[in-house]
Amino acid sequence: MIGAPPTLVILAAGLASRYGGLKQLEPVGPRREALLDYNLYDAVRAGFGSVVLVVSPGLDKLFRQHIADVVGDAVLVRYVSQELDDLPENQTLPPARKKPWGTGHAVLAARHAVTGPFAVSNADDLYGASSYRQLAAHFGSGEDGEPTHALVGYPLRKTLSPFGGLSRCIVERDEAGYVVQLTELESICKVEGRISGTTVEGDRVELTGDELVSMNAWGFTPTVFTELERQFSVFLRDCADDASAEFLLSAGLNGSIGRGALQITVLQARDQWFGMTFPEDRDRVRQAIANLVAQGVYPEDLREGFNQL
Repeated sequence: MIGAPPTLVILAAGLASRYGGLKQLEPVGPRREALLDYNLYDAVRAGFGSVVLVVSPGLDKLFRQHIADVVGDAVLVRYVSQELDDLPENQTLPPARKKPWGTGHAVLAARHAVTGPFAVSNADDLYGASSYRQLAAHFGSGEDGEPTHALVGYPLRKTLSPFGGLSRCIVERDEAGYVVQLTELESICKVEGRISGTTVEGDRVELTGDELVSMNAWGFTPTVFTELERQFSVFLRDCADDASAEFLLSAGLNGSIGRGALQITVLQARDQWFGMTFPEDRDRVRQAIANLVAQGVYPEDLREGFNQL
C-alpha cells in the first residue's frame, strides 16, 4: 500500500426510526458483538490503520465503552459528534431543525479527523472482508497522483428485506466503470416476484433486481470534503426551511459528478451484504453471523480475534 494506511470512517449517528432502537450497537454475535465490531475487524485485517466513528451528540461515551470492551487497543479509534450547528461559514441553524442533516453531513463531520485516503461505511451494515480489501487495494494502486474515489456496488436483489420497503441508491456507470448517475429510490420491495420502487418525486419504477446499488461503502480522498461542503451549501440554500429534508451523501456526490468535479470508480462486491432496517431483520443477521463463525470467517469470540491482530 502506497503512503500511510487509510482510515475507516464509520457512520453511526443515524436515528434508526424504523428499527426502534440503537441498532448500531445491537448484539448479533455469539458474544454480543455488534455489526460495527465485525466491520472494524475486517478493516484492520485489510490494512486500515485507524477508525473515526461519527456518532450522535451525547452518545460517544456509550460507543467508547463498547469499543473498549470488544476492540480494546487493536486499532486507534477517534470519535466525532455530528452536530446540528456544524454548518458552512455565515450559515445559521434553523430554529425548527431537530433531525440530523443526513449522511452527506455525517461524512463532512469527519473532515477535521481525516488527513489521507479513507473509506466510509455504515455501522449497522456488514459488507464482507473483501470490500475492505478492495478499497485498501484501490488506495494503494495510484501511480500518478491521488487515486480516484470509489464505491463498492452490490446487486439490488441481494440487499432486499422481506419485512418491508427499503431505500436504495441505484448506480449507473459508463463503459470505463465510472459513476455517471446516483439515483435514490424509496419503498423498494419484492411482491409476487416483481421488484419495484418509488422515485423521490413519487413515480413508480419497475426494477429487475440486477441493478447495482450503493450501500454506503465508499473510498475517498480528502478532496471530497471540498465538494461536499459546496453541495451542502446549495442544499441549505434550497432546503433549510424543510425540517425533515436530508443532505444525502449520494445527492451531494451526484451534484459534483454532474459538474465533472468528481470521478468515482465502481468496484463489484464479492461478499454478501447484511444489514438491519427492521426489528425482524435481527434474527436473520444473527443467523448469518453464526454461519460465518461456523465457517471460520470470524472467531467465536471477536475480542480474542482483535487481541491476535
